[in-house]
Amino acid sequence: MALAISLLSLLAMAMQYRLVETRLTEAAKAALSADLAGYSALYQQRRIIALRQAINDRASTGSELLLLQDRNHTRLAGSEADWPAEIQLQTPRSADADFSSTQAQRFTHQGTEWLGVARTLPGDFPLLVARSLAPVESTLASLRKGMAALSLVLIAAGALIGTFAAKSVMTRISRLNSLADQVAGGDLTARLAGPRSPDEFGLLETHVHAMLDRIENLNRATHRLSDTIAHELRTPLNRMMQKLTQIEGQPALASELKAEMRNAIRVFDSLLDISRAEADQGSGGGLLPVDLSAVTAEVWDLYEPLAEDKGLLCTLQTAPDLRILGDRNLIAQMLANLIDNAIKYCAPGDTITLALCQDPDHHRLTLSDSGPGLPPDLRDAAFDRFTRASRDKDRGIQGHGLGLALVRAIAARHGAKLTLPEVENGLTVEMLWPKLVE
Repeated sequence: MALAISLLSLLAMAMQYRLVETRLTEAAKAALSADLAGYSALYQQRRIIALRQAINDRASTGSELLLLQDRNHTRLAGSEADWPAEIQLQTPRSADADFSSTQAQRFTHQGTEWLGVARTLPGDFPLLVARSLAPVESTLASLRKGMAALSLVLIAAGALIGTFAAKSVMTRISRLNSLADQVAGGDLTARLAGPRSPDEFGLLETHVHAMLDRIENLNRATHRLSDTIAHELRTPLNRMMQKLTQIEGQPALASELKAEMRNAIRVFDSLLDISRAEADQGSGGGLLPVDLSAVTAEVWDLYEPLAEDKGLLCTLQTAPDLRILGDRNLIAQMLANLIDNAIKYCAPGDTITLALCQDPDHHRLTLSDSGPGLPPDLRDAAFDRFTRASRDKDRGIQGHGLGLALVRAIAARHGAKLTLPEVENGLTVEMLWPKLVE
C-alpha cells in the first residue's frame, strides 16, 4: 500500500512538472509573439530605418538574440555579427509585412536554448528575433531538484511506513502461526497471551480461541466417553469370565466363551491405551531419555523366533546409541504391534526388515515386509480405529483393526512423524523420531 501511494505521488509530480513546463514554454512564446507584434507594427509604419533603430536599442539589453541584415547578408542591426547556423531562415509565401504570426523555432546557440523566428522581410531583408529559454530551463531545473528531493523523501517514508506496517502484520501473523504450531503438536490448551487488540486481528484471535475451546471440550468429552465405556464394560466382562469357571459339564462352551471375553477385554484395553496416548499428545509430561536402539533390539529379540517359526526371513539393521525423549513401555508396545502385524499378515517365505538409522535431523525407524500390503482404498484410513480389509476376514486372520491406530497414537505422543511410503510389494511403515537434545 505504501509503495502504491508513493508511485501515485511520483506520477502526480511528473504530471505537475509537465504542466509547469508547458506553461513556461507558452509564456515564452507569448513574450516572443509580443516582441514580434511590436516589430511588425513598427516595420509597417516606418520600414527598415525604424526597425533597425528599434533592434539596436533592444540589442543593448542582452536579453534577446537579434539580427537584421540587408540583401547581401550584411549586418544592419542586432546583437549578433553573423547569422547563427543553428536556425534556418524561412521565406514567407507572400510579401506580407506582418511577420508576427511566423512559426517559432527552438534551437541551441552558444550553449543556450533559444526560441525564435527567422524570416525574410519584403525586400529580402533577413530578420532574427529570439528569446532565451535559460530562465525557463533554470526554473525547470530547480523544480526537478525539488521533486527529486521530495521523491526521495516519499520513497524513504513509504519504505519506512511499509516496513513498519509489514513488521507489525508479520508479528501478529507469527503469533497465530506459533499457536497453530502448538495445536498441531497436540497441545489443545495453548492460547495466545496478552490482551487482544480491537481490530480484525483481535477478532480473529477471539474466534480462534473460541474454536479451540470448543475443540478441547469435544475432545475431552470423547476421551471421557471412551474411558468410561472401556472401564464400565471391562469390569462386568471380567466378572462373567470368572463365573464361567463355575459351569460344569460344558468345558468346550466355557472355553469358547472365555476366549471371546478375553478378546473383548483386549479390545477395551487397546481403546484405553489409544485414548491415554491421544490425551497425553503434545504434553511432554512423563517422557524420559530412552535408548531407541536398545528398545528396538529387545522387542525384535522377542518376536524374531515367532517369525522364524512361521518360515519368515528376518533382518534387523540398527544403529547403536540412538536416543530419544519418550516412554519406554509405550515404545515397546508400539514396536510389538508393528512386528506382530507383519508376522500375522506375511506368509512363509516372506521377508521382514526392521531398520533404525540416523538422519541429519531425525532418527528413522522403518519396518518393511513383502506381504500382501494394504488395499489401495484403505491407505488413507489405515491408522483409523477398527480399519480392516475384507480379505483378512476371508483368510481367517484374527484382529480388531486397532493395532495401527495405537501405533499412530503412540507416535503422536512422542512427536514422531508416521507415514506409509509407496512401495511395489508389501507394506512399509516409516517413523521419524525427534532426536534427544542433551
